[in-house]
Order: sequence, then C-alpha cells, then structure tokens
Amino acid sequence: MNYHRIVCFDLEMCCWNDGRPEKTGEIIEVGLAEIDLGTQKIVKRAQYFVKPEHDEISWFCTELTGIKPKVIEKQGRPLDDVLQSMIKNFGGANKIYAAWGRDDQVLLKECLQKGLEVPFTEYLNMSTLFALHQKAKASRIGHKGAMDKLGLEWEGRQHSAYVDAYNLAKLALVIL
Repeated sequence: MNYHRIVCFDLEMCCWNDGRPEKTGEIIEVGLAEIDLGTQKIVKRAQYFVKPEHDEISWFCTELTGIKPKVIEKQGRPLDDVLQSMIKNFGGANKIYAAWGRDDQVLLKECLQKGLEVPFTEYLNMSTLFALHQKAKASRIGHKGAMDKLGLEWEGRQHSAYVDAYNLAKLALVIL
C-alpha cells in the first residue's frame, strides 16, 4: 500500500428531475486526481466517460453536468473498461482512494449489480475528515463550501467529475 499517494475521485451519474430517487442512475463519468503527500502536489489527473447499460442522459443531466449524450456515444466505454484503466493508471488496490461523501458506496453498488470488482480496498471520506479537521459539531457542509471555508478557490464547473476530483485533491492537500 502506498501511503504517500491518495487518489481523489468523483462520480457523475445519470440523473433526472422527475421524482426518481437520487443516486439511482448509472455512472457516466469518473474523474480522478492523484496527490503526492510528500511533495504536496497533484501529480496525475484523468477523466473517463462511461457508457451506461440501461440509462440515458436526460436533458436535466446535461444541464447539471454538462455531459451531452453525443459525448457518451463517442467517448463512453463500459464501466469494466474504465475500472481496468483506473487500476492500470492509478494503482488500484495499491493506493488509497478518497471522495467527498460516499461515492465509494455508489461505485460498490453498481459494481455488485454488474458483477465487477471495485478497483480499490482503502477509502477515505473527505467530508468526514473535513468535519474532524474543523472540529465541526454541526451538520456537514458541501465540498465547495468546505473549500470556501478554507479559503481555497474552486476552479471550473461543479458537477464535472474531472473538475470535482481536481478540487477535492486541492482540499485533500490542505486537510491531509
């Protein structure tokens, strides 16, 4: 296990505004940003688009994430291929992965449904670590709010997994 490197990741899923429960859509984007705790730098980034097997990109989803159906058509790959790329390019179980909230559970659920192996074993919930870092007793705040509280500038469009993972990496370098 490499304890000097943390792979920050974010997921975007198919989503609707028609009353369906949140977090029911399939993953359509995975963003990753790896940090080196020794050098205090972001050393690697990646963005993978995932072609959903059952869902489609709604107008609401495109408005929220910026992901258009044509992008998924052209650049999307099966989730299994994306997971294999994550293992190859980011070290898989040899690294600790981190996300804001419980994206690990979202990924685990979809992997179980599709008979796939999760690409990591160690996980950090940065939302919980931020609350501990701030000694917060009140309800938790969102990722952007946490960055604002620490005086870190948010870069890019929210709800892009690539952008969110990068901003999480910036936050992780401060907290960790």
